[in-house]
Amino acid sequence: MSGHVFFTTELEGVATYWSIKRRDGMCLGFTSHNRDLVIDSVRYRSAPGMIPSAIRRTAQLERDTVEVEGVLAHDSISAEDMEQGRFDNARISIGLVDWETLEHTSLFHGELGAISQRDGSFEAELRSAKARLEVDVVARTSPTCRAAFCDAACQLSASRFTHIVEVSSIDLENNRVSFSAAPAPANILHGSIKWIDGPHAGMTMQVIDADAAGIVFDRPISSDIGAGTRAFLREGCDHTLATCNARFGNAANFQGEPHLPGNDLLTSYPTSSS
Repeated sequence: MSGHVFFTTELEGVATYWSIKRRDGMCLGFTSHNRDLVIDSVRYRSAPGMIPSAIRRTAQLERDTVEVEGVLAHDSISAEDMEQGRFDNARISIGLVDWETLEHTSLFHGELGAISQRDGSFEAELRSAKARLEVDVVARTSPTCRAAFCDAACQLSASRFTHIVEVSSIDLENNRVSFSAAPAPANILHGSIKWIDGPHAGMTMQVIDADAAGIVFDRPISSDIGAGTRAFLREGCDHTLATCNARFGNAANFQGEPHLPGNDLLTSYPTSSS
């Protein structure tokens, strides 16, 4: 970051740069210049086909939006990685850089939103930090628990319900995986897995089905996964009071209102039997 003021002269060497920090820890840098640039010890790869089509910044509370479109010119931004969700909610920073002095300034910070692909190109919506203002500051009532399993509100120990497992068999047709030494299927449902190694290393997937035949995830499993691939398997919770009490003995920390009357109470009327 510098105090350099851009576009003050008729001829100036200015390029766009942007960094992408994925949730799995990978950091990628790109620039619209025709050669790589090193800014603050980070190498920004030349990708002149990638351009920000519009950057809108206001003083209003509504979120600022940016659109980026370009060509999939690098293996680090592959269609397969986007389909697997590696770029979901990645942190984005966009700015301007003088390619001769490397003086630079940031224009936008936010997260990746919806990503679409067409004919080898991609378009991505970028959400600014203002999007956080749209989150409800007061929790809404719900019959199920609002806390995430093993978070600060739940107060259960994450390590107690997290297991290191290894792949024992794979059913690619049904996107189903079996693990050795895995907990009972009923305890895995609604849980998650974070891969330690293999083609999905660093990725987190949600469990949408689990039975004696194996576990089904919310994302496609790579055909390159082999037996012995390791992962952290987190058990799940259906967020009901009955499960919280009977399985975990944690009803005191239940973050819901299971006995609160629903909206149908407003439309009910007395009858002779009542």
